[in-house]
Amino acid sequence: MDPLIRAATHDDASAISRVVVAALHESNAQDYSPAIIEQVAQGFSPAAILHLLIQRRVFVATINQCVIATASIDKDVVRSVFVDPPHQRLGIGKMLMATLQSVAITGGVQRLRVPSSITAESFYASLGFERIRDEFHGAERTVIMEKRLS
Repeated sequence: MDPLIRAATHDDASAISRVVVAALHESNAQDYSPAIIEQVAQGFSPAAILHLLIQRRVFVATINQCVIATASIDKDVVRSVFVDPPHQRLGIGKMLMATLQSVAITGGVQRLRVPSSITAESFYASLGFERIRDEFHGAERTVIMEKRLS
């Protein structure tokens, strides 16, 4: 069954938190220390997700009404793209990114940026994003990437 992409609601906060934390622990743990994973995971509690729903446009991918992925956009910046580990590498992240890109183009955005994890750098590169620079938040390395929109 194909996933449905829709705007996230407050009722999705716990499910989004679960997806993000699972992806951090399973996928990002190969590139980041346990301390960094825990620090980042704290920022994605259900309460933190509720706050993000106010600040950004947050989307979810669902199958049978179950949240399996999430992504958000804040003006010209892609944020928090996570796919539940059992559903990774099935094109769901690309579907979410296509949705965000459409939102950005409709909003008149010329360049879309993403602060990528080391883990996701090749994913974004496959979508046409180019590496601009590295940023460090303490020991956490983030790769700033950008894509020109037509």
